[in-house]
Amino acid sequence: MKLGAFSVSLPVKNLAKSKEFYEHLGFEQFAGDGQHYLIMKNEETLIGLFENMFEETLLTFNPGWDQSANQLSDYDDVRTIQQKLMDENIKLERHCDSQGQGPASIVVKDPDGHTILIDQHVK
Repeated sequence: MKLGAFSVSLPVKNLAKSKEFYEHLGFEQFAGDGQHYLIMKNEETLIGLFENMFEETLLTFNPGWDQSANQLSDYDDVRTIQQKLMDENIKLERHCDSQGQGPASIVVKDPDGHTILIDQHVK
């Protein structure tokens, strides 16, 4: 399966403080609205900081994107990934419309309860 760009998405209490902390570790703002969320980047490593958007740390994959959010020409659509997981009897916490196109997301949990978000932004 081609899952695309990988990042860790962190729920934070104070976006400005978290941004400052990660800047001390060498991260720079890469994307985000700066009010509710930021995507921070250090070389090829991405960390999403999300204030009041969710409660747990997520492993996030973005089908169709590389680590610089450039669209890939060869990737597995999130609906294809969803079907492959269902074929393997993997329980989905959240499905997407299997007949849809473009941006969509699904959520699964690993055997230890870690949440994995597969979030496609490309059309």
